[in-house]
Amino acid sequence: MNIPNILTAFRILLIPVLVLVYYLPFAWNYTAACVVFVAAAVTDYFDGYLARKLNQMTPFGAFLDPVADKLMVAVALVLLTEQYSSHWFAVPAAIIIGREIVISALREWMAELGKRTSVAVSYIGKVKTFVQMVSLTVLLAFPNGSGVMSIFGLVLLYVAAGLTLWSMVIYIRAAWGDLMGPAIK
Repeated sequence: MNIPNILTAFRILLIPVLVLVYYLPFAWNYTAACVVFVAAAVTDYFDGYLARKLNQMTPFGAFLDPVADKLMVAVALVLLTEQYSSHWFAVPAAIIIGREIVISALREWMAELGKRTSVAVSYIGKVKTFVQMVSLTVLLAFPNGSGVMSIFGLVLLYVAAGLTLWSMVIYIRAAWGDLMGPAIK
């Protein structure tokens, strides 16, 4: 275990903390949940930065980092679905979670073919992740569904959903030749 892997594992350990804090019966529960989420987002940045800077990239970290990201985002979206109980929230949440499942399966399949690098994380994927994190931070901090900040968070969620679809198209196009290749026997 190295520092980047410890940060990634810490991010996963923050997931039940996020859920617990979100449901605390106190007026500050949403603010506290937002702080937990931001702490997780910050570790996401630093684990990758430190892994590259300290030359501590490991197969375990390469596996666990995207899992931690996807879990944190999916859990935050599920929590917020209760507060924003409408199709206006459910549609982008479903797009984001659905895309993560599709791309994870695509990457696994491409890895089996020995072509994992053809669906490596792209710049648009990094932008998508940043917009998701900002959106979810705003929505966790202002979960009442009304007001300027909630609307701003929802607009950012739609931007994130659009970037999510765009990045999915990029990944699928990169794998298209292999997806439409000869039948597997």
